[in-house]
Amino acid sequence: MKLTHTKGKQPAIGVFDSGIGGVSVLHEIRQLMPSVNLIYVADSAWLPYGNKPESVIRKRAELICDFLIKQGASIIVVACNTATASAVAHLREKFHVPIVGMEPAIKPAAHYTNSGVVAVLATENTTKSHRLASLKDRFAHDIELLVQPCHGLVELVEANKLNTPETVAMLEGYIKPLLDAKADVLILGCTHYPFLKPAIQSVAGEEVTILDTGLAIARHVKRQMQSLNLQHEHEAHEYFYCTGNAEIASMLLANLWLHERSFVMLAI
Repeated sequence: MKLTHTKGKQPAIGVFDSGIGGVSVLHEIRQLMPSVNLIYVADSAWLPYGNKPESVIRKRAELICDFLIKQGASIIVVACNTATASAVAHLREKFHVPIVGMEPAIKPAAHYTNSGVVAVLATENTTKSHRLASLKDRFAHDIELLVQPCHGLVELVEANKLNTPETVAMLEGYIKPLLDAKADVLILGCTHYPFLKPAIQSVAGEEVTILDTGLAIARHVKRQMQSLNLQHEHEAHEYFYCTGNAEIASMLLANLWLHERSFVMLAI
């Protein structure tokens, strides 16, 4: 397979996730920066990261970052809360480019809550991570923080089941106990979950605030680009790579990205 290299042309932002979930972050980056090249890697062959050992996630993240840098990425976004928790410190030690990670929006949630009860919806590894525990210690002093592992939601998004009866039933099982505990803010602690936001809102009710960090990450990336004095003045492109079934990923991408793009199979 011959890969399309962006190095030596415009600066590029590299983004990766275990599957297509990081496209929710990619969308926010594109909205803020319409004239910068984007390179996205869906590590679908290792989906989901949420139940993998940290050593496996770190190795996958290292391989993907190396690929993205060789493709010309000047900044890399780890568009996955689990991979951030497991690998971002290692990646920052190993690579010379800025590495931007994800973290659940506990700090803003503490501002938005009226009941004093906030809930995080996340994968199993994220709910058990030291990073989440640190955020809780720093920002949840005055609130009650509920943490809900959501087994199966990533797989439903990857199957393009965004608002099916099966998806709604699963969401009800996770969200109803949180509402009974008076949670009035739900934090989406996985980049796949913003694609479920309409279904989540329908289960939770309009009075419940739903937060994700995609826009905040995009703003941070834009500031990083400006601080590095990287110019992007011409028409930009998106390059999509997938370690799993590229055909299936492309069909899902058509629904979530809403532009004509296809994944290229990536063997790493």
